[in-house]
Amino acid sequence: MDLRKLKTLIDLVSDSNVSELEITEAEGKVRIVKSMGVAAPLVMQQAAPVAAALAPAPVAAVEAPVAVVAPAGHAVKSPMVGTFYRSSSPGSAPFIQIGSVVKEGDTLCIIEAMKILNEIESDKAGTVTQILCENGQAVEYGQPLFIVE
Repeated sequence: MDLRKLKTLIDLVSDSNVSELEITEAEGKVRIVKSMGVAAPLVMQQAAPVAAALAPAPVAAVEAPVAVVAPAGHAVKSPMVGTFYRSSSPGSAPFIQIGSVVKEGDTLCIIEAMKILNEIESDKAGTVTQILCENGQAVEYGQPLFIVE
């Protein structure tokens, strides 16, 4: 794998909410894990020229996990990795607001993945009590987006 490509991947991981990225190509496999706000490249089964150029960053001490209280209600989760948008275009009104009553199948947001806009629909009828993502934020698979009660 080209060092410029590897540097670009590291920069993308460090600038996003993605915590881990693994790429497999003919030359080998690269796994990039972000820890404590710093992207640390970990090379596994990599071709010799690139592996010699990369040294894994020192691993920082990991603090004890903090207990997270899950919000009450049904969490509508992201079905994919992508960019979260509350409306269909920058100038238009958001699909929903806090307090909006939604039916099953109503569009809640759009997630852009690989230049494709995917409408995310409600999988439960109820009232939107929380919006857990900011417009334009990168989201991961399974990440809660909304709370519907």
